[in-house]
Amino acid sequence: MSKRRSLMEEPCPVARSVDVLGDRWTLLIVRDAFDGTRRFGDFQRSLGVARNVLADRLRRLTEAGVLTVQPASDGTSYQEYVLTPAGRALFPVVVALRQWGEGQLFARGEAHSRLLDTAVSKPVPAMVPRGLDGRPLTPEDTVVRKVR
Repeated sequence: MSKRRSLMEEPCPVARSVDVLGDRWTLLIVRDAFDGTRRFGDFQRSLGVARNVLADRLRRLTEAGVLTVQPASDGTSYQEYVLTPAGRALFPVVVALRQWGEGQLFARGEAHSRLLDTAVSKPVPAMVPRGLDGRPLTPEDTVVRKVR
């Protein structure tokens, strides 16, 4: 099997982000980390992923600075994977994916998990990119200025 080409030299932020986060297991690991999962065995039970695949994705996320490894908080000999500030900064990305999935991948009335604001026990409002004046932005309202 050939080694995949890194996109980390690309001038596009989306390409670099996909290089770090662009497979199903990686994003599901980040999702579970936001839900409080910290140990290898707990990630494996939650995701049902093969040990070697999980070990590889956890290593990649650690090398990318999304997760850090620390001794278990309960004093046992285990280690825990904890989101770094860069990992925590992925929260809006995970919420946006969740909200897109809720709107596009479920039939009306079909049951699915919900993300609730703990202060009011209500669903988190839809995320919308906004201009400096507060108006909602559409793709037509933006342009990418590419590096030459």
